[in-house]
Amino acid sequence: MAKILIVDDEMPIRRTLREILEFEQYIVDEAEDGYECLAKVQKEKYDVVIMDIKMPKMDGIETLERLQILSPETPVVMVSGHGNIETAVDAVKKGAFDYISKPPDLNRMLITIRNAMEKSELVTTTKVLQKQVRAGKGTNIVGESAPIVAIKKLLERVAPTDSRVLITGPNGTGKNW
Repeated sequence: MAKILIVDDEMPIRRTLREILEFEQYIVDEAEDGYECLAKVQKEKYDVVIMDIKMPKMDGIETLERLQILSPETPVVMVSGHGNIETAVDAVKKGAFDYISKPPDLNRMLITIRNAMEKSELVTTTKVLQKQVRAGKGTNIVGESAPIVAIKKLLERVAPTDSRVLITGPNGTGKNW
């Protein structure tokens, strides 16, 4: 089950979001300010953080910036009742996955959470696959001769990109493998 951290200084909002997300079968944790959020993220891994922008002590934007250093792979959805388009753009530029105004449209909130988790899963899968390619686990190329080693090194450079590669050579060398 996915674990979500709600960061908001208003208890009624945290309670409402908790009830909705628990009904949707998420595990929910709460923090009332940026400092508590950062402390919880240091101790636990969250699949998504939902965070208010206007909070006492440390606001959501500053907390977001610190989260980007502490846990850059965790998607953060910013929520605010005081925001405008500039605030939303600023939050996304600083690393927020999305911005939702208060009171949140619950369907949009749930879709955004699902999208954030899917993106997070894709990033994790990509990192695992890149690591496998670098370790040579994603290939079935056998051999340690100089030409084979050169091909393996080329594959390591090209594999993480979207580039197309044309393989040429004489008949019978396994190009259409």
